Amino acid sequence: MEKAGIPTIPVSTHAFARLAKATTLAAGMPTVRNAFVPQPVVGLSAGELRAYIEGIDPVAKKPFMQVVLDGLTGPLTDEDYKGATFERTTPRFLEPDTEDNLRARFILEGWTDFLPIILPTEQRVEAMLKGTSHAGDKFVNRMAPASFREKWDFDVEKVAINAVMAGARPEYLPVILALCSSGFSARSSSTTSWATISMINGPIRDEIGMNYGIGALGPYNHANATIGRAYSLLSMNAQGGSEPGITYMGSVGSNWNTTACFAENEQASPWEPFHVGKGHKAEESTAAIFFGGWYTQSGFGPRKSWKEKFIRCITAADHFSPPFIVMDPLVAKEFAKLGFSKQSLIDWCAENAKMPARDYWDDQWTTTLIKPHAEAGVEPYASWLKADPDELISIFRPEDIEIIVTGGETQGAFKMISGRLVGGPGLRAGGTSGSGLIPIDPWR
Repeated sequence: MEKAGIPTIPVSTHAFARLAKATTLAAGMPTVRNAFVPQPVVGLSAGELRAYIEGIDPVAKKPFMQVVLDGLTGPLTDEDYKGATFERTTPRFLEPDTEDNLRARFILEGWTDFLPIILPTEQRVEAMLKGTSHAGDKFVNRMAPASFREKWDFDVEKVAINAVMAGARPEYLPVILALCSSGFSARSSSTTSWATISMINGPIRDEIGMNYGIGALGPYNHANATIGRAYSLLSMNAQGGSEPGITYMGSVGSNWNTTACFAENEQASPWEPFHVGKGHKAEESTAAIFFGGWYTQSGFGPRKSWKEKFIRCITAADHFSPPFIVMDPLVAKEFAKLGFSKQSLIDWCAENAKMPARDYWDDQWTTTLIKPHAEAGVEPYASWLKADPDELISIFRPEDIEIIVTGGETQGAFKMISGRLVGGPGLRAGGTSGSGLIPIDPWR
């Protein structure tokens, strides 16, 4: 708008004051004028929102409209024209110091997840790099905590450094490199506290001793835990940090952000492995990344009332974050006995996950993120938008829902976890292959 000669001033809630200033600074515009209103704005009446406009800017401590008018009409100063430049290079090595001092510095600089780390010495990083045939200076990808932030480049050595810090072994490095090569951050800045959950298929699961049996989703295996942690650490350090209030805005946060990685129990599943269903060969090793981690619902079965249970769980799922269903092999085998293939069970879930159109559209995220697609004529969203308020509409398409088999067959348990496959057919595609899966073998 300013290019068209129309003066503008951004308006944010006060909770984003530090983020707004940090973002404009990083963009080379440190003196951009901003106006702020109190938080929250969601759920307030028109009168309450008008009171914000007629009240005081909580950051400037001046009348809000005065801040807006001053920002729009105040002449630019020499300081405004200066802008800002940054030196993007960093030294490869820190100055030698004691182990305690170095650990303290890593914490102070925000380079860790505040759990103990293995210090990435030159020797340890060189040993880690033996886990791949790729040179340390090979470009891997770029990463940012949000789409409007600057993307940072990172190479194989940077991934290896974070793998060392996480306590991983060299043989895990191809898996870690594959996850990081997606360019999809495990530390998204979303206010909704999203996280990533990764899942591994293929022969490499057994080669490096991953757990897909008892406790597969828990902290009971060295490879699972350190691979997930390494991906999370790299995501922090390769995108310029993950600092609350500046580069991380998740309101309540998510414990999935630390070590969320597991493998599928292909051997015990009655169905084809996840990656085979996506067009890969059984002998290929792949990684899948699910973006969500917002909710988890659990159950057992399939019991006589399994249909009612599934419908309750799926319709309670957030409309914009479809579930991926993790089943113990006992559950999958029982569904197979009932005559379900994996795809036919997914189809049943999509067909029976219905709610009144009024309830579907009375949601912050469907209104913000899905409604524009509906208004543009994208199906099935366009038809859902035209539906009568009381008409029952589907809330997910079959391609939105995934089923994964893992666990140790000690209980017929399942979990429905928030998570859309990154790079899959959903509304938010990532930087992975067409199937949504990332090949691991090229990183060996």
